Amino acid sequence: MGKGCITATKYFLFLFNLLFFLFGALIMGFGLWILLDNQSFIAVLQEESDTLKVASYMLIGVGSLSMLMGFLGCLGAIYEIRCLLGMYFTCLLLILIAQVTAAGLIYFQRDLLKQEMAGIVNKIMIDYTGQNKTADAAWDYLQKTIKCCGWTGPGNWTENTQIKNSSSTLFPCSCRNDTTGSESLPSSGLCESDTPEWPVYPKGCITSVEDWFLNNCGVILGICIGVAVIELLGMLLSMCLCKSVHQEDYTKVPRY
Repeated sequence: MGKGCITATKYFLFLFNLLFFLFGALIMGFGLWILLDNQSFIAVLQEESDTLKVASYMLIGVGSLSMLMGFLGCLGAIYEIRCLLGMYFTCLLLILIAQVTAAGLIYFQRDLLKQEMAGIVNKIMIDYTGQNKTADAAWDYLQKTIKCCGWTGPGNWTENTQIKNSSSTLFPCSCRNDTTGSESLPSSGLCESDTPEWPVYPKGCITSVEDWFLNNCGVILGICIGVAVIELLGMLLSMCLCKSVHQEDYTKVPRY
């Protein structure tokens, strides 16, 4: 009976570590998406904020470490190596503490993060030239896709350097409201209006962007909760298996 329980624990631990390996790959993939994406609001923030780049590198690091821990856990479970199981338990505990700490910091600093995001967007609009910079192109894509203009409204664009200093009535082409019947114009850069009123969308982008973040945060939160549950189960199973292995048997270590 005892041997059967140990065998079941061993293979359950192997299964949980396989899932942990896959969740680690998802976290690393999300970090790579943040780092490499060029056509979403993430690209707008990444161009101007080093914090997001650091966060993406941290996600890639945590994902890679999770994959490594999953591999070591599988190896320690199958071959019942106590030193690997003990190292696996310790690393899982450290990762779990780091995740809880990071989640707490994000939660308690959410207002500061929101202010920083607004500052980044306003700076992009002030310095906007439409010369195919990553941030300019991403912001144009966002406004055109979700049909909004500015952060809280089109009035944010009045602070743009070129619009403010121009003698003609300029407005961002990506804000153009196609339902107004305006003539075909470029989808990026600054366009000239024939009337004092801009033919643009009246809605600001903040609501849509917040919804976008909330939707993506749900996916991220689900992944993180799944990883945390697997971590706790992995820690429990590794501790049980480690206690059941009374001696080191290095003949079980695979030879390559």
